[in-house]
Amino acid sequence: MPDFHKLEGTIPVAPLNLIVMESAKELGDSVDKYIAQFRHELYKMPENDPAFHGYVKDSYQIKFNLNRFASGEAKATISESVRGNDVYILTDVCNYSITYKMYNYLNHKSPDDHYQDLKRVIGAITGKAKRINVIMPFLYEGRQHKRNGMESLDAAQMFKELHDMGISNFITFDAHDPRISNAKPLGGFDNFLASYQFMKALLSHIDDLVVDKDHLTVISPDEGALDRAVYFANVIGADTGMFYKRRDYAHVVNGTNPIVAHEFLGSDIQGRDVIIIDDMISSGSSMIDTAKQLKNMGAKRVFICTTFGLFTDGMSKFDEGYKNGYFDAVITTNLTYMNEDVTSREYIFIADMGKFLATIIDFLNHDASMSTVNMPTDKIHEIVGKYNSGCKTPTELFD
Repeated sequence: MPDFHKLEGTIPVAPLNLIVMESAKELGDSVDKYIAQFRHELYKMPENDPAFHGYVKDSYQIKFNLNRFASGEAKATISESVRGNDVYILTDVCNYSITYKMYNYLNHKSPDDHYQDLKRVIGAITGKAKRINVIMPFLYEGRQHKRNGMESLDAAQMFKELHDMGISNFITFDAHDPRISNAKPLGGFDNFLASYQFMKALLSHIDDLVVDKDHLTVISPDEGALDRAVYFANVIGADTGMFYKRRDYAHVVNGTNPIVAHEFLGSDIQGRDVIIIDDMISSGSSMIDTAKQLKNMGAKRVFICTTFGLFTDGMSKFDEGYKNGYFDAVITTNLTYMNEDVTSREYIFIADMGKFLATIIDFLNHDASMSTVNMPTDKIHEIVGKYNSGCKTPTELFD
């Protein structure tokens, strides 16, 4: 993690408040716990200084209500004062488990519902806060980021709308296309990757990897994910390759052109371990097909790393793929909701993002440089070096 002592010479922008939407409750509680731990144990801040009023607390969450009427309409109410404070709102637009009643019918909240609830909370603050920051790990409508013909530009419209409502910073993870920040070029936009957490989870569970260019290859499943695969491969000193998707542009199935085949570009992977890295697993069909082809090409083991494990078609495809030996593990983060049916699978490893997100909030609250937070290259080099030198237990690797 970054050097927190760098914060000791800085002053927070304002007292910190954390608003955790119901959709991100578990992650938000973890983030809140880590921030409290940081400020109780790691820092030596001046006492009786007005700039640090309310700095050390047991919890930074504030109370609010989202009431929904029988018609389906809703309103947000903030129950505590946020005047002059630095407010961080955490939401998970992909949490499909939350329900509400409308005309006595039970509805599951969609990404649109979560986005409207976020706007309601921002509206309830009504300009009282010193600064409003939105943390949306999965970028709402992130796949609708460019126009092909007469189509909506939902992600860019969302980003512009939130900044017009008065937010100062927008924090997301592994955005499908971070160029949506062009919709509001003077607005704060930070896009973080889970590269360190992927490596941490992988090395914690697999004790016989050989992390070098002769034994490990990082694969991008399509051209869109190539940048993150190249970065990951360069940092850990592995080889890299990619697939490109041949699509049938004469037909549209479930809103997209179906994939005809995956074609591989790269060096021989016979006998190598392979890491497939991508931003999300939706239904998982293309990911399973990619893993299957890699095994057919002679890959020793296949590990899938994805920031968002949505598994929109359930787990049957992955259960079958794991049973058939197409892949050996799936590493995904806890940035978005996954039910127990997903997390209980023996091949699912969770990369915990709570501490990382708490660090981001803490540094932003101090207006400190985010360079070491955003690019954890040195930390990845450190744990890979320890691992290759024989340190295999989590205590040895991550102390």
